[in-house]
Amino acid sequence: MADKKIQFTSKDILEKEFKVSMRGYNQDEVDSFLDKIILDYQLFNEEIMTLKKEISRLKKQNTHKEEVKVSEPTRVIPPSQVNYDVLKRLSNLEKAVFGTPSRTEDDA
Repeated sequence: MADKKIQFTSKDILEKEFKVSMRGYNQDEVDSFLDKIILDYQLFNEEIMTLKKEISRLKKQNTHKEEVKVSEPTRVIPPSQVNYDVLKRLSNLEKAVFGTPSRTEDDA
């Protein structure tokens, strides 16, 4: 769609003149229909501008959030530490439930 260009402006449509023929279309009907097209065309252009402004605003907002995320220090917990903490909690839970330490294959 990027390579396609708008061919007509609302002014082009408004100022378009058609040749009149004996068996042609009713000129008032054509004019009325073109007037409606012009109104739609203007509404589409307004909507496009509104959406472009919204895109720009959201991009700025997103850029700001990324800057904040980068500036915040992050704490990285090594996987081995997480596993140790989980095993320790599990062991304490087993002690509380069963009253004895958990047995592993190494203990047997």
